[in-house]
Amino acid sequence: MSNAEVPREPQTFVLWREAQDTRIRTRLGGIYYLLAWLLTWLFSDNPTQLLAWGLAGVGLFALLFALRLLHHLPAQKTPQTLRTWLDRHWGLVLLTALAWGLVHAWALNDPAFASSWLVATLSTIAFSTALTFNFSMRKGRAIVALLLLYLPGLIALALDWHEQHAILTTLALYLSYLVLALNRSHREYHNTLTLELELREQQQSLEQLSRTDSLTQLGNRYLFNSLFPAMLANAQRQGEPMSLVLLDIDFFKRVNDEHGHTCGDACLSAFAERMRQVFRRGSDALLRLGGEEFGVLMPNTTLEQASVLAESFRLELTQQGFNVQGITLPLTSSLGVGCFDPQRDDNAEAFFKRVDDALYMAKGTGRNRLVQA
Repeated sequence: MSNAEVPREPQTFVLWREAQDTRIRTRLGGIYYLLAWLLTWLFSDNPTQLLAWGLAGVGLFALLFALRLLHHLPAQKTPQTLRTWLDRHWGLVLLTALAWGLVHAWALNDPAFASSWLVATLSTIAFSTALTFNFSMRKGRAIVALLLLYLPGLIALALDWHEQHAILTTLALYLSYLVLALNRSHREYHNTLTLELELREQQQSLEQLSRTDSLTQLGNRYLFNSLFPAMLANAQRQGEPMSLVLLDIDFFKRVNDEHGHTCGDACLSAFAERMRQVFRRGSDALLRLGGEEFGVLMPNTTLEQASVLAESFRLELTQQGFNVQGITLPLTSSLGVGCFDPQRDDNAEAFFKRVDDALYMAKGTGRNRLVQA
């Protein structure tokens, strides 16, 4: 599964990870219950006399195994769907444990299994051990499954205390060990899950940093290079317009030369904040492309709509300028605005160049103006 398909929200990720682990660990486990029953039945004193029961057991454990295999993870990964899936899958696990626990008790009580009761007992020990170390993600449910595996057999042994007290005591002690081991395994599983969550959060933070301009907190050129063609391709598929606004702060070098780079950085941050106030639709992507050049990707936006917003930004900036560190700076901006046109633009690069040419035309014809591509 790709990273894009892994849930990003922590609560959903925890449930998704648990469901993934549960699914993987139960996929083949069911076949061993079927094999254990076949060995218990076929190594009994007279398998032919138990033919009907033998085939019924084969049918039951084969059905439980098939249900495990066919119980696929939900396509929609939400907390509710994942909880529902986990509840149903644990239902299959518990039902299988109960079925085997009853088989074990039957083998211990019925003389027909005198030759194979040890097979059933060893299988119970194997299943309970595997359950302890593989299904510790839900401690309460795992304990219930252990009891369903063990209690029927322990009760059967208790009914014949004088003959079976040694085996009963040994199995009971082993059950107590499994409960203690389950507690430890449960802690280790959730410690590992917590560590994985922390690593994912760090990875997401680093990814965010790699795509964000540290000064303005807008998207950076790296994000633009990946986002621009993707948004354009989506607009073409949907048959919707896609506009691009490029902005450049006029004579920005003078600010750095006359007032210092600290003042220049403050201007860039203020410029970005002004962009957020004007281009505030949730679908717009605001980016710093480098230096004093900025861009806005505007999906489902016509050239006229983009030009109105861009012109309002230019006029507001012209009228108000910036008040930075107690200094009023009458800054202006040149803008190029364009809408993708499949008749003119062969690809994203051609579209960008057309809008970039409009920006340079705005700068070359006096600055503080908007030119449509």
